[in-house]
Amino acid sequence: MNNTLVLGGIRSGKTALAERLAGETDRPVVYVATASAGDAEMSARIARHRADRPQDWGLEEVPITLSDTITEQSRRNPPPCLLIDCMSLWLSNLMFAGDEVFRQERAAFLQALDDYPAEVIIVSNEVGLGTVGMEALTRRFCDELGWLNQALARQCEHVIMSVAGLPLTLK
Repeated sequence: MNNTLVLGGIRSGKTALAERLAGETDRPVVYVATASAGDAEMSARIARHRADRPQDWGLEEVPITLSDTITEQSRRNPPPCLLIDCMSLWLSNLMFAGDEVFRQERAAFLQALDDYPAEVIIVSNEVGLGTVGMEALTRRFCDELGWLNQALARQCEHVIMSVAGLPLTLK
């Protein structure tokens, strides 16, 4: 399929770019959010994101089981464009779910993405431009997200980097 990976740093405009791309498709859109509201500030961010999206877009809130959601959405007629936001929050959720869940869900997600019959737009933070973290957990997170981004870049037909709100086409 015609999948797109949108990478960028924090506040780089990657989500706005992904939302614009999803809005330009000829399919219904389902926003697949991976964030969980752990505090009041995050709750306010989630509410702001919801309010900013078009009212006719669907919403699935999926902190762990992305593959199940992708498989369920593939059964719709027509299957919608999925906008998955974002890989860094999802990866963080997976890391805290334990190593076995991490391995299973990561592999199942990549397979479900490969099998999905419509467009998927995936948002992820680029971690390769920052400093190396001092703590083992931070280093593992950066390694795992970098490897996930590389796997997604291989699977996606389009890869775009958002820098200061400007799209840079990488693939």
